[in-house]
Amino acid sequence: MKPVWAIGLMTGTVLDGNIDVALLRTDGETIADFGAYTLAPYPRSIRDLLEETLAQARTWNFEGPEPAIFAEAEEAITRAQSAAVLDLITQAGLLPSDIGVIGFHGQSVLHRAPQPGRIGATRQLGNGALMHQLTGIPTAYDFRSADVRAGGQGAPLAALYHRALLRRIGAVDGKTAVLNLGGVANVTWWDGADQLIAFDAGPANAPINDFVKGLGLGEMDRDGSMALRGQVDEARLAQLLTHPYLSAPYPKSLDRFDFLASMAEGLGAEDGAATLTAFTTGAVGRALDLLPQRPDRLIVCGGGRHNPAIMAMLASRAGVEAVPAETVAWRGDAIEAECFAFLAVRVQAGLPISFPTTTGAPRPLTGGQLAA
Repeated sequence: MKPVWAIGLMTGTVLDGNIDVALLRTDGETIADFGAYTLAPYPRSIRDLLEETLAQARTWNFEGPEPAIFAEAEEAITRAQSAAVLDLITQAGLLPSDIGVIGFHGQSVLHRAPQPGRIGATRQLGNGALMHQLTGIPTAYDFRSADVRAGGQGAPLAALYHRALLRRIGAVDGKTAVLNLGGVANVTWWDGADQLIAFDAGPANAPINDFVKGLGLGEMDRDGSMALRGQVDEARLAQLLTHPYLSAPYPKSLDRFDFLASMAEGLGAEDGAATLTAFTTGAVGRALDLLPQRPDRLIVCGGGRHNPAIMAMLASRAGVEAVPAETVAWRGDAIEAECFAFLAVRVQAGLPISFPTTTGAPRPLTGGQLAA
């Protein structure tokens, strides 16, 4: 298949107020070129709408009719992200007709992993048909539902793209893995041949952000400054690290709210931030212990790589060298958006996007819907 230009979109569960928009030229197997990338900020009104939507989603919990706010939020984010797509195309000196497909992940509002005897459930807001109408570009969307309906976890979906990135830098011996630190942490490991493994390791930025917000001290522990000044409550950390999720076999996945800021309840700002950061990185260490071969190095992408406390504690608490994506000439903030550009090309071509060793799907599964 000839490589095409695709645009990927991603908005994370930490609600940082930005739409990640990235151009990628790919055939869905390899990366031909990296194109333009931007962060397009949502207006405050949409950020507030999404905060309320996530709150109502948790109350709904897949029981009964969807909250009415879902339709309002879905239209708002689809229109905002469609505008961001057209802006990036213009900035890149291209036309909509130059783009083969858009990968529209949408906004995750609730994710429930499957349990023995019960399939999971997942909901991402995003109207692919409306985006196609607004942009005139074929749009792949709803990437997770088919996997979940088949009994898979529906997450993580980045493994195929991480493998393409690892292949591009010649990391084909299993000694280097990829760690994404968004609201949740997920890890991808590839042996350089046929074995590709991915799963959610534990929480990442979400509990830390929520803890700081709950104290009225801002949106996040910026630059890890609180954690770096604080003392880890080692007794509490040891107890947190006994959580059964951490030792459960993969494949496995998490919702953004499966681990909460209440893990630091009763601690001061600095000690609480330090303890939550230590838990995030300790959980990564437990995840690495589950792999067939423990990697020597993690290439870290996602917002968490900007936090020096997390990066330092990956060495001390997870026992692994951790380097930001930029060290190997990857665009750490763009990777998730690039991933959905990559997956969109696979959806368009009818290629699998999830596997038994990445989501627990019963077999390699195609997924996503295509509005064209």
